Amino acid sequence: MQTAHFTIAYWCVLIAVLLPIACAGLAKSGMFGKPRREGGYDNGDPRAWLARQTDWRARANAAQANSFEALPFFMGAVIIAHQLGAHQGRLDILAFLYVFLRMLYIMMYVAGMANIRSIVWMLAFAINIGIFFLGYR
Repeated sequence: MQTAHFTIAYWCVLIAVLLPIACAGLAKSGMFGKPRREGGYDNGDPRAWLARQTDWRARANAAQANSFEALPFFMGAVIIAHQLGAHQGRLDILAFLYVFLRMLYIMMYVAGMANIRSIVWMLAFAINIGIFFLGYR
């Protein structure tokens, strides 16, 4: 009987789950401990506070939302690829590449590099489609 093991692709799922949390932390960085009347972070109403942010903080918050939106497809694609018996090495490489591209996407988003960001998003999406069909026979 074959025992299950935690693959690199599964580790990539965990990293992808943490990316939106990192984006939220980035959007809030430097604002903890600063009085609310001076624009400091408002833990009592965090969504409204984030919605009032501008510039790179607003983009980091938008990257958070997009990271949450992209997560279900990636998780599903990795699970489906595993269940269909996809070649593990290829799956691990594609999952790693997806996470790398998502990190690059976040950096481009926060930096305000919209055109490059969109290209990176498309590449990551194409990789995710590849993961989804990796085990297809």
